[in-house]
Amino acid sequence: MGPSKRMATGGVPRQEMLVECVPNISEGRRPQTIATIADAITATPGVRLLDVSADASHNRSVFTFVGPPEPVVDAALAAADVAVRAVDMRTHRGRHPRIGAVDVVPFVPLRGVDMETCVALSRCFARALWARHRIPVYFYGYSALRPKRRWLPNIRRGQYEALRTEIVRPERHPDVGKPELHPTAGATATGARGLLVAWNVNIVPARTDVAREIARRIRQSSGGFEGLQAMGVDLAERGVAQISMNVLDYRRAPLHRVFEAIRTEAAARGVEVAGSEFIGLVPMEALLGAAHRHLATQGLPEPSLADVGALVEAAAKFLRATNLDRLRVLEVRLEEAAGASRE
Repeated sequence: MGPSKRMATGGVPRQEMLVECVPNISEGRRPQTIATIADAITATPGVRLLDVSADASHNRSVFTFVGPPEPVVDAALAAADVAVRAVDMRTHRGRHPRIGAVDVVPFVPLRGVDMETCVALSRCFARALWARHRIPVYFYGYSALRPKRRWLPNIRRGQYEALRTEIVRPERHPDVGKPELHPTAGATATGARGLLVAWNVNIVPARTDVAREIARRIRQSSGGFEGLQAMGVDLAERGVAQISMNVLDYRRAPLHRVFEAIRTEAAARGVEVAGSEFIGLVPMEALLGAAHRHLATQGLPEPSLADVGALVEAAAKFLRATNLDRLRVLEVRLEEAAGASRE
């Protein structure tokens, strides 16, 4: 069930191999279920759970954990075991597009592994998920077997509700398993990808039409920023509308430039940016542009790159991020996890 011996060695000492896995589970409203999934991950030897981000409006939780290749697959399957028992897609409702209880499981190379290894890990996970639960699986990102499936939104088209009937069509057949959804858990997408930033920008008044228009103008598929996925979301219960984004390439779509574009588009339509929020962890490199822009506009001196706290604080002010502090930074959490493992 685990990866091959070649993947487990690869010429690199096991302790130096590090893969990030970020399962997105279609449950964000039941704290006990979320905690049980987290417990299943932390109970897996060799794995460190770095972050859990739950959102009730999206009814979705994102779990970020790291470890060597084989334990990471084991932890992803342990999380899936809980989610399959707990989440019933027939009654699931939420703002975020989804096709199943275990909606998407990406594998990300961090250290001592390459993208090819993570592609193999996704294949291993998919076969095991089908064998255990008879959940059909789609490959996306670098694992995609069909060009159109490289982009996750193409797999999620119509969401769970449409896939219930469309999965029998040849163009919507899964890559692993039979063309029929699990009775309650639906389907799953998995694949290998690079580091990304999951990021939401909120606008007021709560004009969903404006949020959708801004999302359309900035995303790659409509000619906007390369490496940016975006959608407009109605969050009337929170008094805002939201531009919900996956920044797949924060070098080609720098956060400060994306934020400036959203702010300009919002002002042109008579709305304002109310703030932004991050889901999961953020690579430090992705925040530097926003930090430098804030410091420059305020005429403040540049702190040392080692002063993570000051840089993150500056980035948070520029991006008006309500939940961004040093503990949201991937490298900080990795360092903490490494320290804890040495104790």
